Amino acid sequence: VQLQASGGGSVQPGGSLRLSCKASGFQIDDYAIGWFRLPPGKQREGVNCISNAYKIRYYTDSVKGRFTISRDNTKNTVYLQMNNLKPDDTALYFCASEGFYHCMGHPITRGQGTQVTVSS
Repeated sequence: VQLQASGGGSVQPGGSLRLSCKASGFQIDDYAIGWFRLPPGKQREGVNCISNAYKIRYYTDSVKGRFTISRDNTKNTVYLQMNNLKPDDTALYFCASEGFYHCMGHPITRGQGTQVTVSS
């Protein structure tokens, strides 16, 4: 069972990135998948989550209107589209299974992260 995040990089404020979370060893169809981030020197923070029924839950208000989570079960992949990036979005981003069906706010099976750096 593995979740691999990719798509991170360095961008200027106002820029965009699209992260991907590819699952292997299991099918994501019945699982809620969430994105989390670890800012430098700070505690882990939940970003958002998408349930098996495509219901979306945001864990932090600061990304509402800028970040969009989506899933493609045929590709066993969850995406995070990040627009209008800000320096405070700088963090190691990782995806995680939150268990069956519903978004619960807790990563259960997490993958390796991808670094996002926003600076001018």
